[in-house]
Amino acid sequence: MLNYKSDVEAIDAFGEKYRLLTAEIGKVIVGQHTVIKDVLICIFSRGHALLVGVPGLAKTLMVNTIARSLGLDYSRIQFTPDLMPSDIIGTEILDENRRFRFVKGPVFANIILADEINRTPPKTQSALLEAMQEKAVTVAGESHHLSEPFFVLATQNPIEQEGTYPLPEAQLDRFMFNIWLNYPSFEQEVDVVKNTTTGKVVLPEVALSADEILYFQSLIRRIPVPDNVYEYAVKLVSRTRPGTPDAHPWANLYLTWGAGPRASQYLILGAKCHCAINGKYSPDIEDVKAVATSILRHRLVRNYKAEAEGIGIEAIVNELLG
Repeated sequence: MLNYKSDVEAIDAFGEKYRLLTAEIGKVIVGQHTVIKDVLICIFSRGHALLVGVPGLAKTLMVNTIARSLGLDYSRIQFTPDLMPSDIIGTEILDENRRFRFVKGPVFANIILADEINRTPPKTQSALLEAMQEKAVTVAGESHHLSEPFFVLATQNPIEQEGTYPLPEAQLDRFMFNIWLNYPSFEQEVDVVKNTTTGKVVLPEVALSADEILYFQSLIRRIPVPDNVYEYAVKLVSRTRPGTPDAHPWANLYLTWGAGPRASQYLILGAKCHCAINGKYSPDIEDVKAVATSILRHRLVRNYKAEAEGIGIEAIVNELLG
């Protein structure tokens, strides 16, 4: 069991561990610093992330590398139209003694990569979403608990939408962050090509243990938050709701639906973790703003006017933050 004299000392240790962790991940992943930071904030906040990016941006390699650096079990599930819930959570089989025995599926790991989650029907999507919310799966009326820590990183391809089953808003809301991946810069892409065409294999060292991750997850929850930061987070979310007294003019103009209370909770948790990795002992409004875009972008529904005028979600969130 980790034994720090105080939470202040523990936050200092967390900051050091975070820097060590990002250094190990950086041995394999070139650039993508913001994406890696957001994924790690999700992990230490006990959230899940939805990663949106075109193929070939090293999403799978990134998750594999993060899992190795954290010393955790890792499963990759390729979502396809014919994938069944039992392919994810497992199934009961009749063994040689003619007794039913539960065989665990790939969801029984610490980090799950749900590749192209929108390519499978809602029935199969919901099997994973139960695991995300309840940290357990139910088979034949019996509940099976998942091992902690547990983190789901789902990916979506923003280009090709034929034959997909878009996640409903209620399911999107289960993800703490919606993270957009961009193309690497010219210099970063040169480094990627150099590192991946020589046959040289670089493996990251384990920077944290599962027990340390669980401890730091609890530590993040204990970080004190000033009342004005709580109020700012709730007020920001309230401004996204069109037709309400606190709605921002852009919300009334460009949105059909705003964010729910879960967004307010995630803004505070994300701000707590963001402040801790930056060596602060309590979050301020700037920490809330730092995580707001990734938390709000998949919870706001644009109307036809916004689409017709080419007003994107990021522009709307920036206006709300402004």
